[in-house]
Amino acid sequence: MGWKTEDVILRPPLDDADPLAEGVRIIGIGGTTRRSSGTERVLAHALGGAARAGAETKLLGSEALDLPLYGPGVAEVSARVRRFLSAVRRADGVIVASPGYHGTISGMIKNALDYLEELSDEERPYLEGRGVGCIALAGGPQAAVATLDTLRTVAHALRGWPTPFGAALVASHSLFDGSGEVKDAKAAMQLELVGHQVVEMAAMQRQAQLST
Repeated sequence: MGWKTEDVILRPPLDDADPLAEGVRIIGIGGTTRRSSGTERVLAHALGGAARAGAETKLLGSEALDLPLYGPGVAEVSARVRRFLSAVRRADGVIVASPGYHGTISGMIKNALDYLEELSDEERPYLEGRGVGCIALAGGPQAAVATLDTLRTVAHALRGWPTPFGAALVASHSLFDGSGEVKDAKAAMQLELVGHQVVEMAAMQRQAQLST
């Protein structure tokens, strides 16, 4: 599967966007089983930050992550899994957003990340050498921080580079406006920063490759 135009969330890049970010592909993995969930919306906002920094972005939300329980051989027979792995394989950076369920990441997000085991034997295994932005959205600060910490741990296990900043957000009525956009200024800034740092790390990786 190619990188389709209809799958890309386009935003006008910032005037100071890094030229090395042009053509950088950032995917967002996150949400819940419910379409347009709060987690999916904060992920979209972070991807907007990545796009404004000059990257192409693609959101893999509820439908894309409705995958069979991971197990040997499942990826070979599921077209949806193959599309998911293809998107990850081509990505220069990843943003992962999970709701906080009982103080940790949701089963749906864990299952999607488990599928990255299928990339273990490739030239660039798992998420090796790629920036990973982490976002947690939970009902309280303790669960949000615990969920964020788990995402960082999983990113390390997958050989990714968690961005210096990660967003641990508390769900509230003041977080979104009537159209579902993030309206809380502090939360918006945090999400923007996560998106920007993932692109920055991808650009740095590209610079390193050009220098060798």
